[in-house]
Amino acid sequence: MTLIGRSDQSLIGRWFWTIDRFLLLLLALLIGIGVVAMLSASPSAALRYSGNSVRLPDLLYFYRHLGWIAIGVPVLLGVSMLPTRWLRRLCVLGLPILLLLLLALPVIGTEKNGAIRWITLGGSLVQPSEFLKPMLVVVTAWVLATRFEDPSVPALKGSAILAALAMGLLIIQPDFGQTALVGIIWFVQACLAGLPVPVIGGLAVSGVGLAVSAYLLMPHVRDRVQEWVLGVGDNFQADQATKAFQAGGLLGAGPSEGRVKFSLPEAHTDYIFAVAGEEFGMIACFCLALLYLGIIIRVALQLLDEEDPFVFLATAGLVAEFGVQAFINMSVNLSLLPSKGMTLPFISHGGSSFIAMAFTMGMVLAFTRGSRALRASPFAPRSLAGALA
Repeated sequence: MTLIGRSDQSLIGRWFWTIDRFLLLLLALLIGIGVVAMLSASPSAALRYSGNSVRLPDLLYFYRHLGWIAIGVPVLLGVSMLPTRWLRRLCVLGLPILLLLLLALPVIGTEKNGAIRWITLGGSLVQPSEFLKPMLVVVTAWVLATRFEDPSVPALKGSAILAALAMGLLIIQPDFGQTALVGIIWFVQACLAGLPVPVIGGLAVSGVGLAVSAYLLMPHVRDRVQEWVLGVGDNFQADQATKAFQAGGLLGAGPSEGRVKFSLPEAHTDYIFAVAGEEFGMIACFCLALLYLGIIIRVALQLLDEEDPFVFLATAGLVAEFGVQAFINMSVNLSLLPSKGMTLPFISHGGSSFIAMAFTMGMVLAFTRGSRALRASPFAPRSLAGALA
């Protein structure tokens, strides 16, 4: 018997009966799998980052991950309760702040692994680009949605300028993975908003041209591509990830039985999928990939009857961010793409990544709430909810 009745008009009651509970269950399952994966990856990360005189505890990164979950889950649930208008305003106000932070990173940022992507706050590293992505998605969706009300508004150009500005600031860091991700998400949103076919072709050609230019003009990009395509240079990360999958086989070596993971760089972040492959096997990794796909399909089905252009474009962009990021991370682990510093959503260690993704999927839950009449505000009287819609 459900403890919360349909007639319950409390905050929790109205939220419970309008939220996509199956989608919430899938996300909870994904977070739970992340806990298990981090338990496996933490010892290798602790050993890698131990100094000559200080040995880090084996479960240090596991406990840190639990701490990020303790923050991220309330963020996800809290954001899922917010009305659409509030979320749009939050992103419109937050995006300029994050763009300014990206602009200031060369001055106030902290360098790590040859890139300046982080700001040190209270002893912790915060990556502004992680929070930029969902806010940019919502703002570009808002801009693109205006063309459905007034076709004369240059919505496509305006959204393209916003995306290009963000991509330019990401390249400066440099962060080519996030730059490509932002470009892909905007392209998806623009196509859904009615981007003309000739423009789609032109953008595709321009994208190829930019990729070729990056290869020719940027040694870092050229080295990564040559390592991936030709197998020359420092291909240690990809080789170790491949060995991890080979050692695990179909069923895996067993929890805590992996050995390749101790020589795998960034086992708790970029290459945690390979750790899962070694200890739990390729069948488990395939099931994890299906779980990501299931979440994407679930959201897509929710959008089939969506009539609000803004909600449709914002939700599609947010779930595209979630899915493309997962695809890139898993493809890198399987040597299907060049190495990139991109985390696996809800699985990899990282406070900025986890909390930002919780914010992202919290907005997806908010935008896909079942009752259109209650979407405006689950914690206001029905009459006020209608006024806020």
